Amino acid sequence: MKRINYSSGAKWEDIIGYSRAVQVGNMIEVTGTTAIDENSQVVGEDDAYLQTCYILDKIENILKKAGFINKNIIKTRIFAKNINDWPEIGKAHFEKLGEVKPATTMVEVSGLIDPAMLVEIEVTAIKE
Repeated sequence: MKRINYSSGAKWEDIIGYSRAVQVGNMIEVTGTTAIDENSQVVGEDDAYLQTCYILDKIENILKKAGFINKNIIKTRIFAKNINDWPEIGKAHFEKLGEVKPATTMVEVSGLIDPAMLVEIEVTAIKE
């Protein structure tokens, strides 16, 4: 099967050696995505809800670039710096993906690459 790597242009991709997303056939994996904008600034500092909304919009954009839509998402993996932020993270997840209802995991992590980051999300999507 053909493999397609998608880049967002983030500086970390070349430093660490990864792609924003990798598509093989009708499946795509979107790497851990955070609320970093095109100027390498954290969006929604101290606001897990805003960060989650921004992240899910960012993921939706890379999915669209690859010809997928949110309804193709079958799994989300959410890494929260503080699990007590789950209501705000969950609210944003529901607003963006409530109709899709993907399988979802949310876990607390000790930290993310930038201390201002509160949330990181990975996605798996499959086209029919």
